[in-house]
Amino acid sequence: MTDADPTHDVVVWGATGVAGRFTAEYLAERYATEELSLAVGGRNRGKLDALADDLARRGDARDDVPVVVGDATDPESLRAVAEDARVVCTTVGPYTRLGSPLVEACVEAGTDYCDLTGEVNWVRESIDRFHDAAVENGARIVHSCGFDSVPTDLGTLLVQSFARKGHDAPCDTVRIYLDGGSGSVSGGTLASFGELFEAAATDPLAREALRNPYSLAPRGERSGVDAGEQRWPQRDALRGGWSAPSPMAPVNERVVRRSNALLGYPWGREFRCSEVVPTGDGLAGAATAGAVAGGLGLFTAAMSVGPIRSALRRYVFPDPGEGPTREEAEAGSFLIRLLGRGTGADGPFTVEAEFGADRDPGYGATARMLGESAVCLARGEVDSPFDGGVLTPSSGIGLPLADQLREVGFTISVGEAAEGGR
Repeated sequence: MTDADPTHDVVVWGATGVAGRFTAEYLAERYATEELSLAVGGRNRGKLDALADDLARRGDARDDVPVVVGDATDPESLRAVAEDARVVCTTVGPYTRLGSPLVEACVEAGTDYCDLTGEVNWVRESIDRFHDAAVENGARIVHSCGFDSVPTDLGTLLVQSFARKGHDAPCDTVRIYLDGGSGSVSGGTLASFGELFEAAATDPLAREALRNPYSLAPRGERSGVDAGEQRWPQRDALRGGWSAPSPMAPVNERVVRRSNALLGYPWGREFRCSEVVPTGDGLAGAATAGAVAGGLGLFTAAMSVGPIRSALRRYVFPDPGEGPTREEAEAGSFLIRLLGRGTGADGPFTVEAEFGADRDPGYGATARMLGESAVCLARGEVDSPFDGGVLTPSSGIGLPLADQLREVGFTISVGEAAEGGR
């Protein structure tokens, strides 16, 4: 760990990739006239120099953007990057193959870190390998700071904070609804998804991480009352109507449970959370729920078979580096609603929250979520009891991140639910 004052507040690592470029562009424009030392990093100096020139032109008051070069296969170069940054903000996946050396470098340097990973198996590995050292060295390692899993994790924190303040009791149950949206998927995202299934096929620990709903909890606490993600169409207990499984539930639910555990179980050890796709009422709602569940099940089954998985990755998935244009990333949207139920001194209550944005969830919105996570860490604008550790958005940054996202156009609200929780 170095005592030298770092040169860069935020290094966007993997800045010439699709998600990295969106994040770097966002930070360069948003903080052009403020005191934020931004650098871009990766392997290819030529591409980085071209990006840095473009970023400098985007902000009227911004000087040249520094470039830092390193390689995931060269620990010394990553250590130099980490030692000269307050925060390393990385979009380089698949994290299962490429992520650990950079995390290790940041932990050793005592440098904060944030990423976009939805690879549950790798987050579990990161927890087991690096949490204790990150605590000792004062490095906040905050995984899943994009669409996976900021809206669900921070949304749950908002619901629970409102419940505890207004009713002096937490919600026993939080239900997360993917209520709408439109967007696109890049080759890098699908590469990470393929890596997840590859790991599950070959690594018993990866399979266990996907089977156990509490796999991201601290060691010794990886069990509980929650049965895990919904797998079939169901009538919804809180809102009525039908719901289908959410493809993001295996990641987001585990992140929320880790937040509860890290924070000392303020929501109780009996707390349950679930994420679903609402599909409506009646026969039409049931049919849609069945179609969504069937399609997700078919895709999961296909990805679980080695030859089919290899063929999909080779012939169907776009190549890493491919993704939406800037216009497409800013044209999408998403809306997530959360309902929390609990019982206070005056009886049962229901809290409702909304979390949304008028941008592609995986790119335009994610660039802002990741970028603002990095800025909160760099400036120390966090509401967290932890100076270090392998953390979640809620436990490592907290509600200041929601405040920052509201300022840049996100719809984030919480209050008492209307009748019926709709």
